[in-house]
Amino acid sequence: MDIGIYGLGRMGGNMVTRLLRGGHRVVAGNRSAGPVDEKKGEGAVGAYSIEEMAKALRPPRVMWSMVPAGDATDHALDEFMQYGTKGDVLIDGGNSNFRDSMRRGQRCGEHGFDFLDIGVSGGVWGLQVGYCMMVGGPKRAVDITKPVLDTLAPPNGWAHFGKNGAGHFVKMVHNGIEYGMMQAYGEGFELLHASEFALDMRTVAKVWLQGSVVRSWLLELLERAYEAEGSDLANIKGWVADSGEGRWTVKEAIDHDVPATVLAHSLFARFTSRQDDSYAMKVAAALRNQFGGHAVKTE
Repeated sequence: MDIGIYGLGRMGGNMVTRLLRGGHRVVAGNRSAGPVDEKKGEGAVGAYSIEEMAKALRPPRVMWSMVPAGDATDHALDEFMQYGTKGDVLIDGGNSNFRDSMRRGQRCGEHGFDFLDIGVSGGVWGLQVGYCMMVGGPKRAVDITKPVLDTLAPPNGWAHFGKNGAGHFVKMVHNGIEYGMMQAYGEGFELLHASEFALDMRTVAKVWLQGSVVRSWLLELLERAYEAEGSDLANIKGWVADSGEGRWTVKEAIDHDVPATVLAHSLFARFTSRQDDSYAMKVAAALRNQFGGHAVKTE
């Protein structure tokens, strides 16, 4: 089928490639020309603006935004509506807040467009193994888009979860769980690394991947990291960003009285990683010195 993908970063660019390999006609658009030229070389139709993309697609169009969440997404959707026609399907596949997706769905509907919010997971590996996709929005738009979803996802790798916002809500919780899993692996492997046994971290990960109850794709990726970097991970600084979805997950947990203690801890642990010298830990050290005479390290 025909589809336009706007935003050719790591995810969007690989999605275009996977769709082309699946036999779809893809109109590939991006703000800068280089990625468009690259995808044209793979067989895509190039679009150097959203206006060009809309003109290259036959109505009812399917136009999929893979730009960063926030204003960039609103701008892309506005242009989709400006240059499209009523009945087109507009998609946001970025990591948007589900409440923004609910608002966007209502706004698109008022202008005669169908909107889908699709949470996409798979990272740089999605090109090879497929993307897990969580879809929110009207069923008629899902039915139109189904051939593309079937190509992008592995078998049983996508589902329609209901009205607008549902897709990005499920993706938000997915990412919150991901935070917790990563933190658990991090703390466990730190303890292994600190032990008296001179353990080889890659070997631990490699063994745990064979039948262990803690095996996972994340553990597989960690084993790859140890293979590349060694047990000390000496070339990697312990600074961890967050995309915002962890914060949104914790906020929703608070609003719904759900005790998401692991998810909250994993989020705050990421904040700790950004402090070269934590002031809170300075306070704790000073207090230990005052009430117990414990030694403090000075700069």
